Amino acid sequence: MIPRPPRSSEPTTAEAGAWADVLVRQRLLHAAVLTPTGQWLVQDHPAGPVRVLLGPADVLALAATIQHHTRSTRPGSR
Repeated sequence: MIPRPPRSSEPTTAEAGAWADVLVRQRLLHAAVLTPTGQWLVQDHPAGPVRVLLGPADVLALAATIQHHTRSTRPGSR
């Protein structure tokens, strides 16, 4: 795998929102809500605990983790 170059800028709220929307639509997260303070509340399952993410960078990190997990557990990906 080719390593990615580092980001040249910080993730934006819009970018985090787009990723949160995709994760919820694909049912990889139950909910992701932006608060007025810029934090994100995320929930994996309807009865699961609510986690607080501090900002857009944390949302993108969560998306990357979910994507990595999804790809590594897919049949034929090994």
